[in-house]
Parts: sequence; structure tokens; C-alpha cells
Amino acid sequence: MLLKSLEISGFKSFAKKTVLEFNSPISAIVGPNGSGKSNVAEAFRFVLGEQSIKSLRGKRGEDLIFNGGKTLARLNRASVKLTFDNRSKVFPMDFDEITIERVVHRDSVNEYLLNGSQVRLKDISELLFSAHIGTSGHHIISQGEADRLLTASIKERRGMLEEALGLKTYQVKKEESERKLEKTAENISSVESLRREIAPHIRFLKKQVEKYEKAIALRTELQSLYLLYFHIEERYIAQEKARVHEERKIPEDTKKAIAFEISQIREALSKKDEHKKESDEIMDLQMKVSEVRSQKEALVRDSGKLEAEIAYLARAIREEETKSRQNDQKTILLSEVHHLKRSIDQYVEESEKTEDVGVIRSLVQKIRESIGSFIETRASSSEEYESRIAALSQEQQEKTKEKEAIEVSIAHLSSEEQQLRQKEAQIKADMDRQKDDTFEAEKKMLELMSKEQDIENRLHSLRLEEERVRMLDEEFKRDLHEAGQLIGHEVLRFREQQEGVVEREDRSVQLERRKEVERKKIRLEEIGGGNGAEIMKEYEEVTSRDQFLEKELADLGLSSESLKTLITDLEARIDSEFKEGLEKINKEFNTFFTLMFGGGHALLKLVKEEKRRSVDEEEAEESVEPEDVKEGIEIDVGLPHKKTKGLVMLSGGERALTSIALLFAISQVNPPPFIILDETDAALDEANSKKYGDMIVRLSAHSGLILITHNRETMSRAGIIYGVTMGSEGFSKLLSIQFDEAVSVAK
Repeated sequence: MLLKSLEISGFKSFAKKTVLEFNSPISAIVGPNGSGKSNVAEAFRFVLGEQSIKSLRGKRGEDLIFNGGKTLARLNRASVKLTFDNRSKVFPMDFDEITIERVVHRDSVNEYLLNGSQVRLKDISELLFSAHIGTSGHHIISQGEADRLLTASIKERRGMLEEALGLKTYQVKKEESERKLEKTAENISSVESLRREIAPHIRFLKKQVEKYEKAIALRTELQSLYLLYFHIEERYIAQEKARVHEERKIPEDTKKAIAFEISQIREALSKKDEHKKESDEIMDLQMKVSEVRSQKEALVRDSGKLEAEIAYLARAIREEETKSRQNDQKTILLSEVHHLKRSIDQYVEESEKTEDVGVIRSLVQKIRESIGSFIETRASSSEEYESRIAALSQEQQEKTKEKEAIEVSIAHLSSEEQQLRQKEAQIKADMDRQKDDTFEAEKKMLELMSKEQDIENRLHSLRLEEERVRMLDEEFKRDLHEAGQLIGHEVLRFREQQEGVVEREDRSVQLERRKEVERKKIRLEEIGGGNGAEIMKEYEEVTSRDQFLEKELADLGLSSESLKTLITDLEARIDSEFKEGLEKINKEFNTFFTLMFGGGHALLKLVKEEKRRSVDEEEAEESVEPEDVKEGIEIDVGLPHKKTKGLVMLSGGERALTSIALLFAISQVNPPPFIILDETDAALDEANSKKYGDMIVRLSAHSGLILITHNRETMSRAGIIYGVTMGSEGFSKLLSIQFDEAVSVAK
């Protein structure tokens, strides 16, 4: 037998753990009214996933839990566990034994366990469908529900038969496919809406792209020019640095040697007392001349730096003036003009509605304020450029004044130097009149100092050259950074440039090349070359998105067609298998019916019920939509020796026998693992009870039967009888008698 056992713990009246083992094809559960035997059938419903608490004779989930008795307190949970033998692999799981358990707590929280692992109700339902155990209850017939198939509508009756025939899985797949089809239709509508939304933006971006195509070509030209310019400029700066460094070596070494020689002569002269005073005066004059010269050289360097800064500020002023001109020519958005026009129109309309001069003047003032605010807002950016230009011009004037002051200081120092040299020449003239050895030494020292001065002048020139090269290097780095922002990181690979590079060329060629760079850069900025890459990127992104949406729309269309095909195939399969199963059920139904009534006939017919149409619809002969047609099952029975037509003419007992015959017929087509009959024989007399018992034995060949009964004839067919009693303690107890074992022992 496929069903092995049922374990009940805390469910309704079963307070303690109770286990029912089903070792016989037919098991009977008996007991007096109120003992709780029907709770066994409800335990089956509960563990198989019944969601209607009302059908389990309760209002809330906690009504299913034992609520306490005289000797036992109420429990906090109830559980029911079913165990199946799966060695024949009726359930699609690689286990020889399948255990299904459901637990409910006082807070109405439910847990579902499969072989001890927590799962979803959906997983339990799918597993049960595979073994022809569904939720319609065709395999669990409780007291008073035996004729549910007879009283159900034709559509409900068809649903019960589909579940009994194992077509529920196809119905679930069909419903899922229909939901997916609806979702796909929503997605198609959403994608189409998105494409409609971005279409105007794509057209706008396309115009912008066309506008910037020239800018892109100009940027390409500027990039090539930049690469050549930077390559040559970097090489020139490196060569100049190397040249200045080499040219400084010899003068610096010579200066050190002369300084050493002068120090030797000074040491010798310091020993001659008679000429010490004159020598000291000459040395002081030389020191003063040297100091004056150093101050003058420092001022010359400062003047050179100021001259470079003034040139830099002049170029910055030109750039700001260019940007200011571009800003003055900027386009005002049409939406902003429309907004201003709407405001003015509103004030004009208000003025036309009144004759009050004061109100009209107020509205005219508001119009003036709106126009003034509009102009002031657009002019703010121009004022910022003018402010920056004014600041740069002020700084340039200050630097120019500072340079002029330095030049005045240089002139004063030159005059002072000339006076010192004249005084020095006078002292030398006095010393020339001296005829001693000191004259030659001093003459030698003066020659050395003159030579030292020449060398110092040369070094000063080299320092100016070095400063010039340093400023060129800084300007080169600024240009490189600016080009990287304007063109991109491609210009940083200028060292790879080979085309157009020559080993030697006149410096004027490079200077002309720089002017060309500046011209192209200004042209690129005038047409908005700085935003071209962003526009192109946005256009490509939006176009790619539109292409993606187009592809997505095509994929959704294919998916929709695939789902429609799947639904059509499922409907065809359901219809085909249902009709085949209906033929088998009719054969068994007629057989069981004739056995129960000793003749007659019974038949299930597939019928279509159409909704009533209005007179206008009938006159217009409009076709009935598919959803207006209900296809279901109608039952046609005929009793022997009676002229009865329809179920309504059957007596209560005849209806009970008919429903039993139909249930037994359904269970014979796709036999479920077990069938529970809860007092379905209560309305049968002794003769019909015997026929009922014979059919039970025949039915037990394919499914395990669990009978809840008071009928002695029915009890006699059971191999094991479970007795349920309700003692004074207030909970159900279980007793069992196994006739099969007793018979085998007796033999």
C-alpha cells in the first residue's frame, strides 16, 4: 500500500501523539458520535494543504489546535504527518519513503515540511499533483458532501474531473503562461512607450551631432597639430636646458679659479702696511661695486619675471575677452522666451479686464519688472566676464607700475656704480704714482676682478637664459594640461609623433605653429567644441538604448508568440486528455451505476453553456466571444424501471448511490494512493450496503481505502479497524483491531 501511516499530534481532539498505520488495503475508523473520528479525515485535508479553515470546521488557525481538557493544558501547536512508500517512485523524488508534515501555531503561522526540510505549500501541491492527489477533494469525501459532484455547477464539475485526471499540472502551466503573456504585453506596451518618449530626443541629438561634426574634424586637426607642436617644443626645451647647463660649467670653474687667485693677492697685499689704507679703500669700493651690481642683477631678474607675468596676463585678458564675446552671442532658449511671453500676456489680459488706472499702472510696472529681470538674469554671466577682465587688467597695470619702479631703481644703481668706479679710478691713479711692488699686485688683482666681472656678466646672461627656458617649460606644461582637457588624453602621447618632425628647423616655424594652434583653439571654442564629445556620447548612448529597446521589443514579440503557442498546445492537450479520460470515466461510471441499481444507464456529457444575449445582440447576430461560453460536464442518468430525467428527480438514497458510483468511477481512471470515505454509507439500507461493500473491495485493488463508518457491512470488509473514543479526560484515544493478522494466525 502506498500510504503507510498518519501521525496526529495536538490536532483538534487528538491531544497526544496518535499514529494510524495502514497495512491493510481497507482500514475502518469507527466510534460514537463526538469521539473525534471525523477529525481524522480533516487531518488528511489539513496536511494536504487545505487553506479554508471553514471547511475544517474552524474560524481561525488556533481552532485547529487542542484547546485543553480536564487533565491536559491547551497546546501551542498542532502537527499532522503523512508517510508514503515511494519504492515504486510514484512521487518524482529519489527517496524510498516520503514524509509530508504541516504544523500550525497559535499565531496561525503554518510550516510545511518535506522529509524534515521546510518547503513551500506550492512545492507540496506540485508533489501531490504528480500522484493524482489534488485539492478538489475527490479522494476525501466527508459526511454530507457525497453528492457534491451532483450539486456542483458544470464548470466546477469539469474542474474536479480535470484534477482527478491529473490535468491540474497543465492548468497551472497554462495559468502561469497566461500571466506571463499579460506581463509580456505590459512590457511591450512599456517598451513602445519608452521608444516614443526618446524619439524626439534622438532627433534633437542627431541635429546636435551634425552641428558638431565640423567641430570633431577641427578637433582632429588640432590634435595632430598639438602632437607635432608638443613633440618639437619638448625637444627644444630639453636642448636649451642642456645647452645652458653646458655653457655654465666653464665660466663657473673659471670664476672659482679667479676668486682663489684674488684671495691670494689680497692676502699678499694685506701684509704691506704702507699701502694698506689704499688697498682697503679699493677693496671697499670693489665690495660696494659688487653689492650694487648684485642688487642691479636682482632687479633685472625681477624685471624679467614681471615682463613674463605681464605677457601672461595680457594673454589671459585676450582669452577672457574671447569668452565674453562668445557669451554675448549665446542662444536664449525658446522655452524661456515663451515663459516671459506667457507672463506678459497674463498681465495684459488682466489689464484688459479692468478700467482702474491704478491697477493698469501696477500691471505695466510688473511687465517692466519681468522684462528687466529677464535681461538682468541673462546679463549676469557677461558681468562676471567683465569683472574678471577688469581684475586681470588691474593686476596687469600694477605689474607694469612695479616694473617701471624697478627700472628707475636700476638707473639709480647704474649711476651709483659709475660714481664708485670713478672714485676707484681716482684712487688707482694715485696709486699709479707709487713706484713700488704693490702697484703690479693691485694691477693684477684689478685685471682679475675685471675678468671676474665679465664672467659674472656671462653667468648672469646664462641665468636669464635659464629663467627663459624655465618659463617656457611652465608654459609648455600649462598648454599640455589645457590641451588634455580640450582634446583628451590622446595628446599626452605626443612623444610617439613621427610625421612632420624634422631634426632642425628655425624657431620662427614653431612660433608660427603655436599661433596656428591658438587660432584653431579659438575656432573650436566658438562652435562649442568642448561639449562635442559629450553630445556624441549621449547620442550614441540614446541610439544604443533605442536599438536595445527595438531588439527587446522583437524578443518580447517572439516570447509572446511562443507563449501563445504554448497556451494553445496546453489547451489542446488538456482537451484531448480530458476527452480520453472522460470516456474511461463514463465506462466505469456506467459499470458501477448498473451494479448499484441493477441496471439503468449513467453518462457524463460535455456541454457548453452560453450567456444570455440581449434582444439587440440577437437581432444584430453578433458572435459570442469565447469568454462568454462556459464548457462543463452534465450528468445524465436513467434508473431501471423508472422514467426519470435529470438528477433533480432522484431520491436522497438514489442521489447518494449515484454520487458514490461516480466517485468510484473517477478513482478507477487515475487511482489516487488513498481514498477517504467519511460516513458516505450512512443513507444506505442493508441491501445497498452490501453492494457498497462489494464495490469497496473492488476499489481497494487500486487505492488504499480509509472508511469512517457506523455500517456493520462496511466494517466487515476492513482488514484493520481503528476505534476512536472520547474519555472523561476530554481528548480522543485510539484502539485498533487487525483482522488480517488475526486471520493469518488462525490459519
